[in-house]
Amino acid sequence: MQDDTVARAKAWLAEDPDPETRDELAELIEAEDVKELSVRFGGTLQFGTAGLRGELGAGPMRMNRSVVIRAAAGLAAYLKAKGRTGGLVVIGYDARHKSADFARDTAAVMTGAGLRAAVLPRPLPTPVLAYAIRHLGAVAGVEVTASHNPPRDNGYKVYLGDGSQIVPPADAEIAAEIAAVRALADVPRPDSGWETLDESVLDAYLARTDAVLAEGSPRTARTVYTAMHGVGKDVLLAAFARAGFPEPVLVAEQAEPDPDFPTVAFPNPEEPGAMDLAFAAARAAEPDLIIANDPDADRCAVAVKDGADWRMLRGDEVGALLAEHLVRRGARGVFAESIVSSSLLGRIAEGAGLPYEETLTGFKWIARVEGLRFGYEEALGYCVDPEGVRDKDGITAALLVTELASELKEQGRTLLDLLDDIAVAYGLHATDQLSVRVEDLSVIANAMRRLREQPPTELAGLAITKAEDLTRGTDRLPPTDGLRYTLDGARVIVRPSGTEPKLKCYLEVVVPVDGHDALPAAHAKAAELLTAIKRDLSAAAGI
Repeated sequence: MQDDTVARAKAWLAEDPDPETRDELAELIEAEDVKELSVRFGGTLQFGTAGLRGELGAGPMRMNRSVVIRAAAGLAAYLKAKGRTGGLVVIGYDARHKSADFARDTAAVMTGAGLRAAVLPRPLPTPVLAYAIRHLGAVAGVEVTASHNPPRDNGYKVYLGDGSQIVPPADAEIAAEIAAVRALADVPRPDSGWETLDESVLDAYLARTDAVLAEGSPRTARTVYTAMHGVGKDVLLAAFARAGFPEPVLVAEQAEPDPDFPTVAFPNPEEPGAMDLAFAAARAAEPDLIIANDPDADRCAVAVKDGADWRMLRGDEVGALLAEHLVRRGARGVFAESIVSSSLLGRIAEGAGLPYEETLTGFKWIARVEGLRFGYEEALGYCVDPEGVRDKDGITAALLVTELASELKEQGRTLLDLLDDIAVAYGLHATDQLSVRVEDLSVIANAMRRLREQPPTELAGLAITKAEDLTRGTDRLPPTDGLRYTLDGARVIVRPSGTEPKLKCYLEVVVPVDGHDALPAAHAKAAELLTAIKRDLSAAAGI
């Protein structure tokens, strides 16, 4: 086994096109670091519905140029097998380490395969790529990004010509084509022949953002904005200026792209501490709200003044606010969300007489809902203009929530006041998450197995009235690795993350509210129940 691992490492080294990873791998071989080599060569990074995502480094279990070239070759072969020979593939990338290299390699492979390739002019938000696919009539798109993952990671997200991320069976078919790639020498990679797009594609995206806002709506809300060291700043500032909003106050330390993300442990607005600099800026500037994008700007976080200080709104709270805003504006069409998001959206849609759909986790599913008007997921993802971008879009979501804040400001009210109105109308839908990041993926597998073999019968003293193993699918959902528990006045979903080494448990309690005066007691009861459910679920899962 040891000799086989070293032999595979030497074979990989011989065709690695990247001097950095060649040097890295050569050192491991020379040091006879069989333990690390076994990790790097113990399999291959799996291509799935999230594309590829992993730690940068040498070897088939890491993100590197060799892995990306193989992925691009597999995608090209898939497109040609589907009769897309000669079609356009548009490629975007963020500002992470190696992103530009991976984009260039992808363009070279597509060109060598007889397809046309066009690369976005510079690191830009993922929604610009999602928009460009349909705008340019492409047969596919690739975005090189690891979104909000740690600095050491990168990823490879694939879209087809409808502008949505891939779903089964396309992922398995592309994976099979990737596995069929033999040597990198068999993959033609010319030095030129693809197009680098100019600014007109970004201008077209920005022009499309006009459709998000109501004509003549107030544009007075003042914001503090952080790009979280990502690529969102310039596009968001341009969109806000175009709309006529006051220029956002920037969190200067996080405004410019930096692949090392020096001010945060994880560049995700949901992570503890990630918003501290934004809160500090808001205390000084006293805006109406804080807006944050994740590094590739497909997610949008919102924070508000709550009493004496600032707090993040949960993704479910922002989803409810945007839904209510769109309903009041007379929006028509389907409202959709993933199964892990709050059931409140269904109540709002029902109250407005609008159709509602629930999907599996991820915008690859939400964006495919027929007749979609608004879709969201609790992980800060919102699709507010599905005709323009069939994916989550942190730029247009920021525009829409700032319009809402402006309308409320004109009335002397805030986003929190509207959340109170929603709770009185539909009941307080309080959500929380138990999220466990692991080094050893077996911890997640063991927790899921334990819950399946020894399922809890109650949580927080509430009887579980229905337990569903989602691997079997439902009458409305295809199979997925997850568990759903329905309780009297609560709901719990447990699933492994599709993009990070995490076990994620999504909790919701619904507390009836008899008028605004009853809100404090309802919030206290909800907090108590969520704490108890977390405790009991953690014990049941052994985490």
